[in-house]
Amino acid sequence: MAKLCIGIDVGGTTAKIGLLSTEGVILDKWEVPTRKEMNGSHILPDIAASVLEYLDRHGIGTENILGAGIGLPGPVTPDGNVSVCVNLGWKQERNPEKELSGLLNGVYVKAGNDANVAALGEMWQGGGKGHKNIMLFTLGTGVGGGVVVDERIVAGFRGMGGEIGHIRVNFDEADACNCGNHGCLEQYASATGIVKVARRALADSNAPSVLRNRAGFDDEAAVAACSFSCKDVLDAAKAGDATALSSARTSMRYLALAMHYISHITDPEIFVIGGGVSKAGQFLLDIIEEYYKAFTVMGKGRAEIGLATLGNDAGMYGAARLVLNRES
Repeated sequence: MAKLCIGIDVGGTTAKIGLLSTEGVILDKWEVPTRKEMNGSHILPDIAASVLEYLDRHGIGTENILGAGIGLPGPVTPDGNVSVCVNLGWKQERNPEKELSGLLNGVYVKAGNDANVAALGEMWQGGGKGHKNIMLFTLGTGVGGGVVVDERIVAGFRGMGGEIGHIRVNFDEADACNCGNHGCLEQYASATGIVKVARRALADSNAPSVLRNRAGFDDEAAVAACSFSCKDVLDAAKAGDATALSSARTSMRYLALAMHYISHITDPEIFVIGGGVSKAGQFLLDIIEEYYKAFTVMGKGRAEIGLATLGNDAGMYGAARLVLNRES
């Protein structure tokens, strides 16, 4: 039997588990609930039990498994230590590599931060396929990211590599970010950030806008209570609404500025944009590219910009690739 890999992506609600070939094909996938009670003590045993039950049911011996990769929602050091995973209820330092390996009867286990692991997956089989050096931006409620250099994750000394959402891009920002700093990329390029930028634009101008009309407000005092989403802003921008378009351009200008900084540090071949905001597609990429080119005047230093393609499977692909990186 050909050697196989297990790819595991642990989220706050479920853990996605995939059985993959060494060529990067998902042969099967399933999920188990993430039980966070008792400080998340059930999570790894539940995953291990599910994997072993699956292998036994399909007549696959652990000797046919090269290893299991696992993406976790928190910093993971190169030696597999995790100091805290708030979303899993893990409050004390632990080594999930050693724990899960023991539960899987000695199968090799390699762990990584979930965003970094997703970046590895996109490099291998997704929007960054064909490149060895990529930077993934995940634009959702916050801004996450992952750095891959020479086909390997850059985790950093404390596992904090790739936390690009907290690059400071505006030194004049008065409002604090959730991290406590001011002017972080996440305050502008996330879904919540794009909405906030649009609300500010409405408050600073009397210009007509479908965003203002949609919420049914005519007076500026009520602007802060406007009920619209990031999708509303981007849809309005696509339709030519001046205020929405200006807001989208402001948010993406900050993203392009962060890309400019990163270009001079890790020199990626491609920036891959994922997360819910990326559903705006080529419209968004065109704005980002315009600003990125303006900021990055060294032509040879410019990376490509593309969209993520693996969706929720990126973590499973990347986790499996963690295992294969051991072989190379």
